[in-house]
Amino acid sequence: MNELDSFTQYVASFVDELVSSGVDKVVISPGSRSTPLAILMAEHPKLTCYINIDERSAGFFALGIAKSQKKPVALLCTSGTAAANYYPAIVEAHYARVPLLILTADRPHELRDVGAPQAIDQIHMYGNYPKWFVDLALPEEQPNMLRYVRTVAARAVGTSKTSPAGVVHLNFPFREPLIPNINIPNLWSKLDTKSTYLHISPTNSFLPEDEMDKIANLFEDKTNGLIICGEHYDQGFVENVQSLSEYLKFPVLADPLSQLRAGVHNKQGIVDSYDSILKDKELVEELKPEVVIRFGAMPVSKPLMLMLKNNPDIIQIVVDQGGTYRDPTLNASHLVTCDETAFCQSMIRKVNKKQATQFYQSWIQCDKLYWEMINQSLEQMTEMFEGKIVRELQQFLPDRCTLFVGNSMPIRDVDTFFGHTNKEIKIMANRGASGIDGIVSTALGASVNAEQPTFLLIGDLSFYHDLNGLLAAKMNNLDLTILLVNNDGGGIFSFLPQSNEEKHFETLYGTAIGLDFSKVVDMYNGSYQKVESWKELHTSLHSTKSRKGLKVIEIPTDRKTRVKVHRELLDHVSQEIRKVLK
Repeated sequence: MNELDSFTQYVASFVDELVSSGVDKVVISPGSRSTPLAILMAEHPKLTCYINIDERSAGFFALGIAKSQKKPVALLCTSGTAAANYYPAIVEAHYARVPLLILTADRPHELRDVGAPQAIDQIHMYGNYPKWFVDLALPEEQPNMLRYVRTVAARAVGTSKTSPAGVVHLNFPFREPLIPNINIPNLWSKLDTKSTYLHISPTNSFLPEDEMDKIANLFEDKTNGLIICGEHYDQGFVENVQSLSEYLKFPVLADPLSQLRAGVHNKQGIVDSYDSILKDKELVEELKPEVVIRFGAMPVSKPLMLMLKNNPDIIQIVVDQGGTYRDPTLNASHLVTCDETAFCQSMIRKVNKKQATQFYQSWIQCDKLYWEMINQSLEQMTEMFEGKIVRELQQFLPDRCTLFVGNSMPIRDVDTFFGHTNKEIKIMANRGASGIDGIVSTALGASVNAEQPTFLLIGDLSFYHDLNGLLAAKMNNLDLTILLVNNDGGGIFSFLPQSNEEKHFETLYGTAIGLDFSKVVDMYNGSYQKVESWKELHTSLHSTKSRKGLKVIEIPTDRKTRVKVHRELLDHVSQEIRKVLK
């Protein structure tokens, strides 16, 4: 075998082992040094390649695919600053526990640190964010090198999936010539009959019985308890945590990303309105628990976090299969490294069944009153208010769909105004690092191979941050309906103390950009509509049902009146709830 064929077989063995280990999608950012991998990936019959020219967009696009399909996706780029542009998506994948395989091409060792073009220091360039990093060996004409590269591929896939899932970075130094010989016989052949060179079993964390007994004893005699659920995507967990709530008579405070607010499961005991309720100090005192069982990441709600932070006497039990410490309150008394579904089932076996208490009834009553009053108030509202946009969208969304939600105000509006429904709506967001970058690309990634419609609710600044991401919709014929809520600036800052700095507020925080987004949507072959009334919104939403591709509905709102309307509405609701409780 000549040198080129040996080189080709080395790279082909890596690509083939990725596929054997379960990878079926790769996002490629075009470049020269990555040519060997790119061509062989495009050649593999069982690998689907998506081209995404902008590396920052490509990173989030791959993140969206992996997040939605719950399996590793490969991400390939050339050497130099191309690799640096993956960094934001890598940070998000790390904190959101999304399996990503970052494949960066590099100059060979003799061209590093000598002033060669497109050569930067790529060794551990992503710091501690990857779970594993390898600077691969250069190809050699030896059979053991094919075993080596296949083992690296299998180990990379397995490592990215083991709990907590995350990022693996593989750096490939390549010498020229870079064009592989795809015509060699038996391109995808293996040295033996192994289906995969290294199978890594998934992490299954189960506590010993004596440890389960200790946890069960913590709330055996407690009657005023809460279950708090953050981001989670396992349907089996949804059913089991609801059963635990019903058994213990502990209300479930369900973050919108917990998948507990939407679906056909029993919603008895599930509370959606806690964020607004806990903004009222009197209600916090009435509804403060003795014990909390928390699953998943900390929910979006700041009032909930403050209640847990300001009351260290509350016993907090954090259940997390990944075993990492995710408690910004710093008050958790127990970190339980255990499969969440198994934990629920074990507690039902070990704790005596409880009867509904006044504490339980108060939470359920508050939630019922909240939604009765919110729905009544929003129904009478005529101005284009973000809270009503969420409620109108919830009513329009079809059964079986995905709603991706942007950060900053959209996710908070969904937390406040998206109530329980029997529709099967999967709600997703990038809450790992909670940035506003890459949201469009992630949502488009989530729409890949989706058997159900995908919608994106996003603000104008976040939309602007990722305009390049719209190219993925055009190049891959993806279907996405975007509701662009445009208050011409950073609406969330109007809720923060910075809003009192009137002299510099608009320059530093309001940041109105005044862009005509219709032009950029048209550039990417999307359809665009601007609506300024509820009737126009209804008409536009219904018109999207018959169209494929990228659809953008822009909804202008008033940032300057938003805070006043929002606070007056919730203050009124809180007053009425206090009256009833008393």
